[in-house]
Amino acid sequence: MADIARIVEVVEPEAKALGFDLVRVRYFKGGEIGPLSDVEEYTLQIMAERPETGQLVIEDCAALSHRISDRFDALEEAGEVLIDDAYRLEVSSPGIDRPLTRPQDYANWAGHEARVSLTNPVEGNRKSLQGDLVGIEGETVTLDDRKSGLVSFPLSDIHSAKLVLTDRLIAATRPLDTSGADEILEEQED
Repeated sequence: MADIARIVEVVEPEAKALGFDLVRVRYFKGGEIGPLSDVEEYTLQIMAERPETGQLVIEDCAALSHRISDRFDALEEAGEVLIDDAYRLEVSSPGIDRPLTRPQDYANWAGHEARVSLTNPVEGNRKSLQGDLVGIEGETVTLDDRKSGLVSFPLSDIHSAKLVLTDRLIAATRPLDTSGADEILEEQED
């Protein structure tokens, strides 16, 4: 198994060097090594974003992937193997219905709908909540749950959380680059 804390220590400076913020690092079982293989492989998923846009373009993902691979290779040559298993490196933008993984995510996305899974129940016996994110104060997250109304819970009790794709979220998410879009539309009209 992989030491996620150590992987974050290695990956985060590589992301920062490119001007990116690290959103999430996950290591999970999934996929196969080849189309005819019976051997399962693991995936090391790295999500990062440009702070000014909250997204990465494909060239950003490629650049970060190369930096991470080079750093892992250098560590392995020095005798430190971060992952023993066969694995696939997946570098991506968090996407529009992004996971909420950092305290700042709960502040930045306040007012948007989120789905939250908790490790400890709240409001009777509920571990799954969905509603508008109110925000975070200190280490306490507040959500306006559809069933229970305002519910507050410790950030440390969140197992997973992500934004729900809504028209409001789409409207709030700005495209990275629309230059050239007019030419495409004009060509299609001809």
